[in-house]
Amino acid sequence: MKNVGESLCAPKFEEYFGLIKNLLHQRVNFRTPRAFVRTYGCQQNVSDSEKINGMLLAMGFELAQGCEDADIIVFNTCAVRENAEDRVFGNVGALKALKKRNPGLIIALCGCMTEQAHVVERLKQSFPFVDLVLGTNSLERFPELIYKILTEKKHIWPSKTECDTYSTDANASDAQVYEGLPIERASKIKAFLPIMYGCDNFCSYCVVPHVRGREKSRSAEAICEEFSQLIGSGYKEVTLLGQNVNSYGKNLDERVDFAQLLRRLDRTPGDYWLRFMTSHPKDATPKLINVMAAGEHICHHLHLPFQAGSDRVLKLMNRGYTRQGYLEIISYAKAKMPDVCLTSDVIVGFPGERYEDFCETLSLIKEVGFTSLFTFIYSKRSGTPAAEMDDPISEKEKSAWFRELLEVQNEITTRQCQKYDGEVVKVLIEGKSTKKGSLTARTQGNMIVDIAGEEDLVGKFAMVKVTGVKNWFLTGEITAVL
Repeated sequence: MKNVGESLCAPKFEEYFGLIKNLLHQRVNFRTPRAFVRTYGCQQNVSDSEKINGMLLAMGFELAQGCEDADIIVFNTCAVRENAEDRVFGNVGALKALKKRNPGLIIALCGCMTEQAHVVERLKQSFPFVDLVLGTNSLERFPELIYKILTEKKHIWPSKTECDTYSTDANASDAQVYEGLPIERASKIKAFLPIMYGCDNFCSYCVVPHVRGREKSRSAEAICEEFSQLIGSGYKEVTLLGQNVNSYGKNLDERVDFAQLLRRLDRTPGDYWLRFMTSHPKDATPKLINVMAAGEHICHHLHLPFQAGSDRVLKLMNRGYTRQGYLEIISYAKAKMPDVCLTSDVIVGFPGERYEDFCETLSLIKEVGFTSLFTFIYSKRSGTPAAEMDDPISEKEKSAWFRELLEVQNEITTRQCQKYDGEVVKVLIEGKSTKKGSLTARTQGNMIVDIAGEEDLVGKFAMVKVTGVKNWFLTGEITAVL
């Protein structure tokens, strides 16, 4: 029996690439077939879509810019909030006309939504023209299943129907971590590097453990090898990904935790920045902060979701830490890295939350002084404990709280940005701005800076003098290109 963190070559996927190339070229009268992948949700989904695009290119597709001219359409879905699911259903429905016009079009859905029984049932009832529904932990089977669709002319759905040949179930997966899937990265400057998959925390509001399964860590050797390849290829920023990166290594035989992995990666020679997300406060340790502070390439940016400032609500959320514990790790981070930029996630209107609980969230926000927040009104998720909790506060009242929070944070963000006015900071130039003749860059703390410059500067580090503050972003002038 293999260790759950042991890297395996994905079974058989390579043998299907040549077979599919021949089939698809015949199918479209020798025109190069086109594929379009639409991604919803988090950075992990973006990373998964890069693997899907890599496989599609290996199958002989070229990547299309939209659905209209595609021969295969893949929606990589998100289940974290209801509005994300609604967008997917609406966009899938819009594909019916394309399928009618082009019966040979292959439509595939993957990602977190496909692991939910009620979603699959709705797809069956309302969208029978979908050809493939694929689970979150089965990307390595994507070429095999596409080949089956092409040769057997069957839909592949996660149910016991006459056309069923495959079942999705995040928690019943073989819990292996597969290596070697081809990747077509969206950027040549910045890269996502997953270090683990799934989650064991089971926060009462969160569907992620139910749709992505339990924690599975990649081997440190595989991560370090991919990281070295990225830096050797000229990538200037790499973000390590995991639902909770602080849990890295817990299911591995080798004794390496996240802080140790981070230190090992930071020793890779080169000119780059190293980031990570997302961290869980209950597992954020002084050891991790010490590694960040001592690192040569590790950005002084900590995204540490606190979700609520009330201990009563944190307990209902099953977050595993207290307000005081959260503030202690923040205080330690500020002491070790005075220039640290702090960002977080907040849920407003959790079931049973009272206004006095919400006020504790506001007071925590003011005490910490976050650079920015990702804020959300609670979204009920089927199958989670929170979905069964009493929720007497009206949506109107929750929206009022939400607006109050935004007003508080906007003032804090402005103050935090104003600290940089007149300062010289290092930035990574990422691309063209919407303003003609301008470029967009980011600081180590992940703050946006608009600068004047030519496109040939994209992908380079530069020193910039901040000349202005506009709400949540900075403007500046290049003083040196590094």
